[in-house]
Amino acid sequence: MSDIDEKVAPRREERLGAGCVYGGNACGLKAQFGGCRLKANQRGFGQGSICQLLPGTAMLSTLPNSVVILHGSLGCGGAINLQTANVRYRQILSGERNPQGAIWMTSNLDERDVVSGGEEKLEKAILAAEQRFRPATIIVVATCVPGIIGDDIDGVAARLQPQIQARILPIHCEGFKTQIMATAYDAIFHSISRHLLPRGEGEGQAPVIVDELEIARERIRRSRLVNLMNFASMSASEQGELTRLLQALGLTVQVFPCYSDPERFVDATQAALSISSCPTHDDYFLKHLQERYGVPYILRHMPIGIAATGDWLRDIARFFHLEKEAEALIAQETRELEEALAPFRAAFAGKKALVSAGEVRAFATAAFLQELGLSIVAVRPYHYDEFGEPSLDRLTEKQDDVIVNVATIQPYETLNIFEKTRPDLYMGHIADNVWAAKAGVPVVPIWHGGFSSAGYSGAFDLARRINRVLRNPSFNRRLRENLKQPYRKEWFHEDPFKYIREAVTN
Repeated sequence: MSDIDEKVAPRREERLGAGCVYGGNACGLKAQFGGCRLKANQRGFGQGSICQLLPGTAMLSTLPNSVVILHGSLGCGGAINLQTANVRYRQILSGERNPQGAIWMTSNLDERDVVSGGEEKLEKAILAAEQRFRPATIIVVATCVPGIIGDDIDGVAARLQPQIQARILPIHCEGFKTQIMATAYDAIFHSISRHLLPRGEGEGQAPVIVDELEIARERIRRSRLVNLMNFASMSASEQGELTRLLQALGLTVQVFPCYSDPERFVDATQAALSISSCPTHDDYFLKHLQERYGVPYILRHMPIGIAATGDWLRDIARFFHLEKEAEALIAQETRELEEALAPFRAAFAGKKALVSAGEVRAFATAAFLQELGLSIVAVRPYHYDEFGEPSLDRLTEKQDDVIVNVATIQPYETLNIFEKTRPDLYMGHIADNVWAAKAGVPVVPIWHGGFSSAGYSGAFDLARRINRVLRNPSFNRRLRENLKQPYRKEWFHEDPFKYIREAVTN
C-alpha cells in the first residue's frame, strides 16, 4: 500500500530517518548518519524552534484562487500574516495591478471548544469561505488543538464536499507530531495527491485528440514537457532563471506547486520528467508522480552555485540525451559568470562565513561561498537526512573540518559558535539573522522575495550582495558594542553542544 492511500502522511523521522539534533564536524555527521539515522535525538535544554505550520502556511498561501482555513486558535494565524505580505510582494513583481495577497480564515477555537470539540466551527468556516470568496479550493489546515482533541477534519470535508463547489483539501499539519518542520511539505503534497490528482481510470486525463497531426504535435510537446518544482522561498527571478536555462535546452516548462492554480495540478501527471530544485521539498510528491503516473524525476542537486547548477543541468540533459547542448550552455554561462565575479574575489579572500537554513539550501550555499573564496566555519541546517548528503559531500571536498550544528534555531548554540569562530559573514533566515546581527556579525539574508541565488544570474546577485555587506560591517560592530547578550559570559566558554544527548535505548 502506498503512503498516499493512508489518511495522514508519515513523519519524516520514520520515513527518512530525519533528525534535528547534532553537534560536531561534517565527517562525524556523515559517519553517524551512515546508519540512516542520527543517534542524538534530544536536547537537555531547548530554546526556540519552528513547527511545521510555518513552512506549511508559507507554501499554501501561494496557491491562487484558494482560501486557507487554519483550524485552531486565533494565535496560530500569526504565522500566516508574514506569508500574505510575501505573496502580495510576489504578485506586485509579477505585474498584478490589484495584488490581493493570500486569503485566510480561522475557526478560532477557544477553551470551550477544547472540551466540546471544534468540528461545528470548522463547518461554519468552510461554508463562509465558499459563500464569501467562491474559491476553486478550500484548504483546511489542522493545527495542534484539533489534533489533540480528535477533530475529524477529513470527515468534515467529506460531509460538506457535496454542498461545496470548491475542492476541499484537509491537511494534517499539527506541530506537536514531528520535530522536522519539513514534514509540512509531505502533508501538503499528500492532500494534493489525494484530492487534486486523478485517482481512478480516465479521471482527469487529457482530452482525446482525433486529428493525426495534432496527435503527433501533442506527442512531441509532451516528450519535452517538464515539471519544474519551485517552493515558497524561491523568488520570481530565481524561477525565471531556472526556466530560462531549461528552455535553452529546448524544454517546455510548467511550474508547480507554488503560485500554480490548483486546477492545473493534474497537468503534472502528463510531463516527461519532474525536476526538483530542492530535494528536501519535493521528494514525497515526485516519488508519487512516478509511482502512480509513471513520471520519472531528477532529485539530487539544488542549483545554487557554479558547480551545483552545472551538475543540475547535466542530470536533466542526460535524461533527454542533450549532453552536448548542456555542456555548451554550461561553458558559456560559467565563462560569463566568472568574468562578472572577478572584481569581487579579492574582497572575499580570507573571509569566514557561517550559514544556516534548510538542509540542502544551507550546504549548497556554503559550497558556493567556498567557490567565491570564503572559508566556511560552520553550517547549521534545520534538520538532516539523506537529501543533504550530496551538498555536504561537495562542501567537504575543500574543508572536512567544518562545524555542523543540526538545529531548528536553538540560538544559545548559535551565539556560542559565533563567539568561538567570529565569522565575517552570516547567511540565514529571518529567525536566525537577528542573533547574528546582535553578535556583531554582518548579515546577508539567505532568502528574500526580491533576491536571487539560484542558477548563474542568482550566483552573481548573491555575490554582489555579499560584497556590499562586507565592505561596511560597522553597523553590526557598533550594535554588538551597545547591546547586552541574554547569556552569561561563562556560557561562551562551554561546549556549544553540551546539552545534546544520544537516544537512550532499552
